[in-house]
Amino acid sequence: MRKGRPGGNPDLKKYQFTTEREHPLTELAAFRVDKPTKEALKSGELPGWQEIAREAIAQALEEKRKKQIEQDLQSA
Repeated sequence: MRKGRPGGNPDLKKYQFTTEREHPLTELAAFRVDKPTKEALKSGELPGWQEIAREAIAQALEEKRKKQIEQDLQSA
């Protein structure tokens, strides 16, 4: 048996999740940490740790790409 409003919500777009990011966070990546680190993150010791991790990874990727470009220019 179907539940919910027949025909759905006509104002669904109004209530959907939106983001101002250039690329929405649609993918999931996992990494392993030790137990004390996990407990510290879960206890709220580092608020916003997810964004901190995203920024650190983005910065590391940017540095790696810059080094690769420099190496390519030197070998050319």
